[in-house]
Amino acid sequence: MSCFDTVQAYGLRSIGIGERLLPKSDFTLCDQFVLIGSGMIWNVYFASLALLAGFFLATGLAVAKGTANPWLRKPAEWFIFVFRGSPLFIQFFFAYFFFLSLKSQYAFFDLFTAAWLGALIVLFLNTSAYSAEIFYGALRAIPKGEVEAADAYGMAGWPRFRRIVWPTMLRLAWPAYTNEAIFLFHATTLVFFSAFPAWQQRGDALYYANYIAKLTYNPFLPYPILAGYFILVTLCIVGLFGLINRRLNRHLPAERRSKVRYRPQVIR
Repeated sequence: MSCFDTVQAYGLRSIGIGERLLPKSDFTLCDQFVLIGSGMIWNVYFASLALLAGFFLATGLAVAKGTANPWLRKPAEWFIFVFRGSPLFIQFFFAYFFFLSLKSQYAFFDLFTAAWLGALIVLFLNTSAYSAEIFYGALRAIPKGEVEAADAYGMAGWPRFRRIVWPTMLRLAWPAYTNEAIFLFHATTLVFFSAFPAWQQRGDALYYANYIAKLTYNPFLPYPILAGYFILVTLCIVGLFGLINRRLNRHLPAERRSKVRYRPQVIR
């Protein structure tokens, strides 16, 4: 089988398009690149949707945590504390078995035991909690002079938040939020190694790298390929978020503009 045939057979195999059976021996370099690259579809899917939906929930949580109303502040504080205080791996296990128990009573929850929905919900809630803490810190760091200037112009409520508070919050939080986006993308490798099963061997990039390493007894090829894919996507994230950061800081002098830098988090 040529490399082109391998791409046709396994390029979209992780989402059920192409050959149903995985190769079991004689893995070529092309086979490994294509299979692991196919699994990256799931990693990008989990990260992009969880981050997009989590951005809006995180904004609401940050505002709720900063309000004086205890009926809004306390639930937001506890939500952030629970999801930041417990390991993501344990959250996957808890969510899967929780949905599994609901499935035995309500057939509708069968969808939630699948990784494409159940694991996505866990990632969405987890990144919302971490992002909310980042946004809350940015809200606390907004210069009082900007808010007072908005009050002097007669702005209040939603217009002040939309035109003054929210843009400044994003500008201050964006470098740290970029690191959260990168960490979330890396955390997607936990999905199929937690309780959520890979149906018909349709897994993410780490699932296929592990599959190849077990059959070939050579981890020194599939795992570096996996790392290379993650580095490439990470560079794309840094580039995209860098453009957004430049847009958010376009009104500032060049020497005052914050820059997006990738800072690996050893301990989250």
